[in-house]
Amino acid sequence: MRVLIVYAHPNPASFNHAMLEYCQRGLVAAGHEVRVKDLYTENFDPVLRASDLASLQTSVIPEKIAQEQEALLWAEGLVFIYPLWWYGRPAILKGWFDHILTNGVAFAYSAEGPIGLLQHKKALVLITAGSDKSFFQANDSETLIHRPMTDGTLSFCGIKNIQYEIFYNVPTLPLEEREKILQQITRLGENFDA
Repeated sequence: MRVLIVYAHPNPASFNHAMLEYCQRGLVAAGHEVRVKDLYTENFDPVLRASDLASLQTSVIPEKIAQEQEALLWAEGLVFIYPLWWYGRPAILKGWFDHILTNGVAFAYSAEGPIGLLQHKKALVLITAGSDKSFFQANDSETLIHRPMTDGTLSFCGIKNIQYEIFYNVPTLPLEEREKILQQITRLGENFDA
């Protein structure tokens, strides 16, 4: 399968970056063709400009958006790796979606409502959180971590097979627990099409 990993963390020495490396390793070991889109390293500009939006509304796709959409549509599978910031995705990732998930490419409107157009076979969402799982459960906010991504974005755009993993308390985990997570991520890559 052709798999695009979209990675959003500014620190190349972060645990998220280790997750990227282990996931890619697992995917390649399983025979998948992998491309990585490292939004920070690419210095992706997440701001959708008024001129870009005006062009999109006239069905003229600006070149920078067309290039991003080519990467999206090349893939048969998607992997997203990012930290939880303020109960959401980093702004750079949200901005990437603002640019590429456009009407006519990712979704369309019909008399019955929106229709998802993406035909990807699977999406895997890997999220790190700084607090313990019990913290999110106690304030009844656990679903806020993944639902904007899984239901509000990917499912809305037509992707039916979405798997997510949330790794809690990452900043304070001992090394052996971090190693277990990285091995789990390798296996997720190896079994991506299972």
